Formats: sequence, C-alpha cells, structure tokens
Amino acid sequence: MNDEKNFNKFIILWLTQSLSRLGSSLTPFALVLWSYEKTESALATALLTVSTYIPYILFSLPVGTIVDKVNKKKLLVISDSLAALGTVIIFMLYLHGSLELWHLYLVNAFSGLTQTFQAPASEVAVTLVTPEDKYQKAGAMNAFTYSIVNVLSPVLATSLYAVGGLKAVITVDLLTFLVAFISLIFLVKIPEKKKDEKKNDSMFSSLKGALGFLRNNIGILEVILFLGAINFIASIYNAALPAMVLSFENESVLATVQAAAGMAMIIGSIISTLLPSPKNRVNVIVTCLFVSMSSENFMLSFSRNPTSWIIGAFLGWICIPIMNTNLDSLLRSKIPEEVQGRVYSARNVFQFFTIPLGYLCGGLLVDRVFEPFMERTKNALLTYLFGHKKGSGAAFLFAVIGFMGVIVCIVFSHMKEMRRLDS
Repeated sequence: MNDEKNFNKFIILWLTQSLSRLGSSLTPFALVLWSYEKTESALATALLTVSTYIPYILFSLPVGTIVDKVNKKKLLVISDSLAALGTVIIFMLYLHGSLELWHLYLVNAFSGLTQTFQAPASEVAVTLVTPEDKYQKAGAMNAFTYSIVNVLSPVLATSLYAVGGLKAVITVDLLTFLVAFISLIFLVKIPEKKKDEKKNDSMFSSLKGALGFLRNNIGILEVILFLGAINFIASIYNAALPAMVLSFENESVLATVQAAAGMAMIIGSIISTLLPSPKNRVNVIVTCLFVSMSSENFMLSFSRNPTSWIIGAFLGWICIPIMNTNLDSLLRSKIPEEVQGRVYSARNVFQFFTIPLGYLCGGLLVDRVFEPFMERTKNALLTYLFGHKKGSGAAFLFAVIGFMGVIVCIVFSHMKEMRRLDS
C-alpha cells in the first residue's frame, strides 16, 4: 500500500463529494414533480432516468481505460463542471418559459455521459486515498452519505419547489456545486500512481483485460449480475412509486415516503459502521437484499394507508447500507488497484444496464398494462387487494415485483462461485 495514504485524505474527499451529491440530487427530484404535473404519465417521468442511463451504459467500458490513465482529480473537476453546465441549460430554458420534456431528455443524456467519467474516477480516487484496513469504514461513510442525500433531497426539493418552483431548486443546486467545486480544487489532494505503473495499453487491449478479469473471477461477475437483477426490480419500483403515491395522495406524502427510506438508510449506515467485519460478506449481501425485497413492495401493494407505506419504506431500505458497505469492501479488496477503473466501468455496464430497462418497463407496465387492466377488471379479489381507481394498477405491480425480488435472491443465494469469494 502507498505510505502516503491516510484516512484524512479520504475524509476531505468524502465531504467534498457528499456536498456535490446532495446539491445535484435536488434538481432531478424536482424535475420528476414538474414532469408528472405536465403529463401525469409514469412513462414520461421514467424516461428522465432512462435518458440519463443510456449513455452511461454505452460508454462506460471505453471510458474505464481513460480513467486508469489520467489524473483523477482533473477528471472529477471536468466531469462535475460539465454536469453543472447541463443544469444551467435547464435553468435558462425554464426562465425563458421554453422548457419542454425533450429538453430534459437531452440534458439528462449529456449528464449521463459525464457520469461515465465521474463515477469510476471517484471509485478509484477513494482507493488511492484510503488505507486497505479502512475499506469497510470508508464504505460505511459513503453509504451514510447516500442515506443523508436520500433523506434530505426529497424534503429540500419538495419544500423549495413548493415555495419557489423549479427556479428555487436549481438555484440551490448550483450554489452547492460552486462550494463543492472550490473545495475540490483547493482542499482535496488525490495521489496518482507512479508513471512506471501506468501501462500504455491500447483501448481494445484494456477493454479485453477488464472483461478477462471478470471471466477469470466468476464469483465477482455473479455478484455483479445479482445486483443487476436487483437493480432491474428496484427501477420498476422507482418508476411506479410516484404514479401510485401521487394518484392516491400528494407530493408531500411522496416526499415523506422517500424521506423515510432515507432515514432508514441513515440508521443502517450507523449500524454498518458499528458492526465488525463479517466472516461472510456474500451472505450479508444476499440476506440484506432478501429483507428489502420481501418487505416494502408488499406493504406498498396491499395498503392504501400512507403510514403503512412509510413503515414499508423504512423496512425496505434499512439493510441497504449494510449491503452496500460489504459490497464495496468485497469488490475493493478483490479487484487490483491498477485495473479498478476498467473493471469498475465494466461493472457499471453489467450492473446498471438494467436500470433504464427497469424504468422503461415500469413506466410502460403502469401506463399500458396494469392501470388499464385494473380499470376494466371486475375481479372482486383484485379490487379488494389493490383498489379500483387510478393508482391501483401500480399497487398490483408492486406485488408482482415483490415476488420477483424474492425469487432472484433465492436463485443467486445458490451460486457457488459467488459463495466462494469469502473463502
């Protein structure tokens, strides 16, 4: 390990990126509210996320080779700046009264492209500034940040949107970007690898090396595919949630449900920092996801009571930080530092390509399948379980994905190579 590494460097990087994540999470949430007000379509809203992930998936593999060879700090500064430029474009269009949905899709696609550089660069930067014996603590702190963002962003975005509309939300987003940007330039020091450690491989050979690493480490590939399957189900959930909650209740209830999920993640993050390193990280990952899939979806599905939704959101998300902490430690310890950029980028493709598919399927299933079906059905049991007005189709869909999640967890829990990672 590099002797220059110390945990203080990680803390500064963590604080800087945490502020950036919080600010950049406000505008997407507000845009969901804005788009649903305009269209009342789950599909139109889901396409906001789909348009972000398409370039992220398409370009992650080649970008990984770049990340391994260039200065990580410069890459973070440039990618964050370009993402902020996209927000400025939305802001200007909104101020001139000409903002349309297709503008958001284009800007989100551009933002997704910047994320292909930012995400793996951030992952490698964490490795470069973190001692190996602090990987679990670093993972827990990153999970804590994710949790805080999930709590604060719905509440802040909804409050700002109610008071000052999209203008107020974007203004705060850009202000937090400026603070994080200045801090990243002047306060964060990210060491780089020595020149003789950097290989001058061609992009093709670098890609081949990343895919070859996964082919030779089937257990890691199985973990990635497991998370990809879970992400597909979770994305259907995310696409259907606004449609169901906003059909039965209002924006405040939606924000409260999502804030409950974020609060659960904060508590889960605290628990993960207190827990000792487990002997079997894979078992922890599988168990946490099983609890998540088998709780929230069914409570959202079979209840029209916002209190039940809040409890379900809490139960569904409290184990996720524990899962993420162990996943982060497992991958960071099993993937060599010199190829992490390429392998993490390959992981992003296989683990996250299911997210736009899930959002697309979720939007289509709500708008074109489950809602029309529940409007026409005369089945007394279905109407008793899920209701009979707008939103009942989304509730029915939650029951379906609940069973899907349980089945996926059971199937992958029997994957032998994945189980051998802890041996």
